[in-house]
Amino acid sequence: MPTNVKQTSGQPLEARKEAIVSLSAGLDALETNVAPQRSLRKRVLKALAPLAAVAVVLIVWQVATALQLAPVWVLPTPLMVWNSLVDQANQGILFASAFNSLRKGVQGFAISLVIATPIGIALGLNSALRGIARPLLTGLQQLPSVAWVPAAIIWFGLSDVTIFAVVLLGAVPSIANGLISGIDQIPPLYLRAGKVLGARGFSSIRHIVIPAAWPGYLAGLEQGWAFAWRSLMAAELIAISPALGPGLGQMLDTGRQLGDMSLVLGSIIVIMIVGVLIERLVFSPVRQRTLKNRGLVVGR
Repeated sequence: MPTNVKQTSGQPLEARKEAIVSLSAGLDALETNVAPQRSLRKRVLKALAPLAAVAVVLIVWQVATALQLAPVWVLPTPLMVWNSLVDQANQGILFASAFNSLRKGVQGFAISLVIATPIGIALGLNSALRGIARPLLTGLQQLPSVAWVPAAIIWFGLSDVTIFAVVLLGAVPSIANGLISGIDQIPPLYLRAGKVLGARGFSSIRHIVIPAAWPGYLAGLEQGWAFAWRSLMAAELIAISPALGPGLGQMLDTGRQLGDMSLVLGSIIVIMIVGVLIERLVFSPVRQRTLKNRGLVVGR
């Protein structure tokens, strides 16, 4: 026990309270002084870590090209790739392609979310229905999305419907399976308590099932976006038509047709950057907030 608390053991109650309040204030002040320093250090390290990784890749890449480990038409320099992207931007292709691909990806993901959520809830709460449909859902998740592109082209032609069909077939199983896994992790006591409190039907799903299953659901959403983005790129690589407008997959295929490795690598880098930005700007904050609200991480 701290010394100042011992000294107040024989004093009146008010004096003891003042001593305890003083001690608490001192501890709070100490924590307040230390916490911001640690938080600032974590934020700086978190911001610099990706930049350090990019710097290492660029250095290794530049050294490999300087040593001429491969011809420049096989392994172009970082500057050549940058100039290729600048040229695409000057022609108005780069940003139009990125925006069009991102728009289709977000729209396809939103449609997948609307379709997958009821499926996940139904299979998660009904064991008989799950036994029938879960193997099919898992099989669809394991099937590479690119396998659906030829079939979608035959079914829907070279249209946006083809693109969205491939995206849906890639994202819906992942989102639904994530929600099912989240429901499986709900303690049965939560559901029973909800019934006792009068939660039935949609009210129970909204106020008990979804919040309790949210960590697994969020993991499914993250994986669903990754599958949606990959599926979109696969569809854009194969389903090429002026009616579909520009896209990053189409830009990548243009580089392949021209034998322009700088454009190929540049397109790959842009595709990766867009995917990482969505994860960092959308899913990462939601994940951190979820962990913080559940007391799994210290506030940042």
